[in-house]
Amino acid sequence: MNSYLAIYIGTPDSMQKWDHLSDAEREQRMQEGMAAWHAWMDKHKEILVASGGPLGKTKRIDPDGITDIRNNMTGYVIVEAESHDAAAKLFEGHPHFTIFPGNSVEVMECKAIPTA
Repeated sequence: MNSYLAIYIGTPDSMQKWDHLSDAEREQRMQEGMAAWHAWMDKHKEILVASGGPLGKTKRIDPDGITDIRNNMTGYVIVEAESHDAAAKLFEGHPHFTIFPGNSVEVMECKAIPTA
């Protein structure tokens, strides 16, 4: 089994849809979404390497120093799967984009560090 990092993506445009909901609608979606999220996590608990969580603000560090930046990553989880395709299929119909205002989930293999 290989490990795969799944990054939850949400753009400012997707949040506008959420912002247009009434407080009651937003609260209902939040309750429904969290129940579905926990159900997804429980269903896949045997293959969770790291349960991850929401991501906060971003800082970029480069030769010029440290800069506050913005990206579309909203959260992450690490799972184990037999293949990249199998890992991707785990996220079909995920609550991140079916209930919450997220756009997508991006899945990439966590490769071993090469030896010298």
